[in-house]
Amino acid sequence: MLSIIEKVIFLQDVDIFKHISSEDLSYVASITVEQNVEKDSVIYKEGDISDSMYMVIEGKVRLHVGESLVMIAELNDVFGAWSLFDDEVRLISATAFEDSLLLKIDKANMIELLADHVGVTEGILKAMAKRLQNIARKVGADFDKVQK
Repeated sequence: MLSIIEKVIFLQDVDIFKHISSEDLSYVASITVEQNVEKDSVIYKEGDISDSMYMVIEGKVRLHVGESLVMIAELNDVFGAWSLFDDEVRLISATAFEDSLLLKIDKANMIELLADHVGVTEGILKAMAKRLQNIARKVGADFDKVQK
């Protein structure tokens, strides 16, 4: 089992938390739960209620729609993050590609933390804005390719 300090050190390398101070990361670390998953175990399925996000500490997780691969989540990757901010069902499934150790954050705990710690809220918003900018750039580049 990881200590709070070990979790903070891990969280510092996770993109969604990179704009958050170590002190504020200790609050985030305190609401994480370690989850061991065996190869081929389903973490969540398309259509499930979105109630938590995950981070990969060890192993790999296959994110997919049906049998179509979306991506493989590896060390420090976050998946299911949008579930913290909306009430929609899962759009993809997550299945352990190999034995994995994950950190899980439940939506209810995160919402409570965000309400009490402005620094965490601001840092996550910055990271999510960067993610959206990167998606917009990729879509724009793909659109430019199609136009040529």
